[in-house]
Amino acid sequence: MAREIAPTDVPEKARNGAFLLDVREPDEWAEGHIEGATLIPLGQLAARANELPTDREIVCICRSGARSARAQEAIDRSGHFAATYNMAGGMLRWVQRGLPVKTGA
Repeated sequence: MAREIAPTDVPEKARNGAFLLDVREPDEWAEGHIEGATLIPLGQLAARANELPTDREIVCICRSGARSARAQEAIDRSGHFAATYNMAGGMLRWVQRGLPVKTGA
């Protein structure tokens, strides 16, 4: 079941130990990402699933919310992870809300 989280609620989730999973491409990541997030492009997610924690909530992030929704579905289908969330509106909405962005690799 898809669960969305507002960008403004993500910092608190992160403070409480949630794993921030950014599924965009490296060039998008370099343009701006959430500090503390981990980059695993959507196309690499299946091969790198062992890098995901099984004991922490996961917040999936992309540019607009579409790829992260697909990532969330894939993680949920795997069946052995804690709760997952899709950040509604992606980084576009994060930036619109004036939340902090880290640039570079």
